[in-house]
This record gives sequence, C-alpha cells and structure tokens, in this order.
Amino acid sequence: MAKNIQSLERAAAMLRLLAGGERRLGLSDIASSLDLAKGTAHGILRTLQAEGFVEQDPASGRYQLGAELLRLGNSYLDVHELRARALVWTDDLARSSGESVHLGVLHQHGVLIVHHVFRPDDSRQVLEVGAMQPLHSTALGKVLAAYDPVAHSEAVEAERKTLTPLTVTGLDEFESVLEQTRARGWGADVEETWEGVAAVAAPIHDRRRMPVGAVAITGAVERICEIREERRELRPELITAVRECARAVSRDLGAGRF
Repeated sequence: MAKNIQSLERAAAMLRLLAGGERRLGLSDIASSLDLAKGTAHGILRTLQAEGFVEQDPASGRYQLGAELLRLGNSYLDVHELRARALVWTDDLARSSGESVHLGVLHQHGVLIVHHVFRPDDSRQVLEVGAMQPLHSTALGKVLAAYDPVAHSEAVEAERKTLTPLTVTGLDEFESVLEQTRARGWGADVEETWEGVAAVAAPIHDRRRMPVGAVAITGAVERICEIREERRELRPELITAVRECARAVSRDLGAGRF
C-alpha cells in the first residue's frame, strides 16, 4: 500500500487548523499545535501563501485562510453548467438588445469568454469563445474584480496596462471604480479596452450568493451609449436588460430572488 505524502498531510492539517481556530494564528501557535519545527511550519506556510491558500497579515504577521480557497470551494459549479444555464437568457438578451453578448469567468489572471452570442444582424463577426480579456479595463473584468475576492486580488496585483487613452491604471482610481461597480450593481467599459467599443456587465451568483461569472452586452459606442450634456452614458435600457439577464441566470443556479 502506498504511503501518504507527509508534506501534503501537514499542509492539510495546517489549513484545517486555520479554518477551525481563531481568525488569525501566529507561526509559533501553528507550529506548536501541529507539533512541527518552526522552520518546517514556516516553509509550508510560505508555499501555501504563494498559492493563495493562506494570507499573512502585514501588521501582526499572523496567518489566515486565503481567498483562493473560495475559488476551490466553488469548484462544484462546472463552467459548462454555467454556460448551459445561461444559453436561453443570453440568446434573449442578444435578441432584445440587438448587440453581442458575452459570458465570462475568472481564469489565469483574466476573463475567459465561455459563451458568445452574435449580434443578431447580417454583419461579419468572429466567435470569441476561449478568448481572454483583461480584468482591469473590461466591463466583465470590473464586475468580477468588484465581487470576487480572488479576481480583486489578481487585478490589484497585476500590471494594469494602458490599452487606450481612457484606461484606468492607477490603484486608487481603480479601487474607486470597483466601489462604484458594487454600489450600482453593474460595470462599464466605454473605450477603455478597445477604441470605439463599449460594454455593460452584471455579476452572476450561485446558490450561496457567491460570484461565479458575469454577462455583458458589447457593441459600438454610438449604439451602446447616448450623449447627455456632452457626456457619453450607457443606455439605461441596456443596463436594465443585462442586470435582468444576470439575475435570471443566478436564479437558475439557485441564488434565489435578488
């Protein structure tokens, strides 16, 4: 019979300890509780921290569970199930809005497009399923970063590249954008990622009200926005439509009423 891997057993015990005890524990407490040498405990903690499973409070030096565990905890929700639940609603959204609709999830420090409904006209279009979009500038990315702590951490720590003259790259300004996104329940991108293109997105939640993806309407600025007092603002009917679509998919995933 094959032997268990000791380092994995110790790491698992460490995660259980952090999950079942006080909110934060120091290195000495962890080492003593698990009967480990401080050097051994510190090495395991550093590895878990690098993978996002453990976080260290900068002020106290104590450790707590990391946000990546949230991502693993939601692994029961298969991306294919999310796409299956969203098919009818995204088709309806594209038909009612007259624009392209994208369904995105967090993946490898960006937004992975898992479903794309073409704009319902005869124009030439390219299927974008499998494409990656940035977290910091797209409507989908802002929604994920605003509601998902893992996405937020990745967007904050990553290099926020300037993609157009309107891209928000400063940390304080970016955090302000995310705060606004949470307050109003939707995210926007007006020529921040691609010139001439605008989008509006809303979050999708599962039965535990955890964010599992986002849905967006995307199109030309002149169709997605309207001019008000010399300012380009997203059309309110599109904001309402994308939020209703996100709520409908969320309800199908068991999130209940919003």
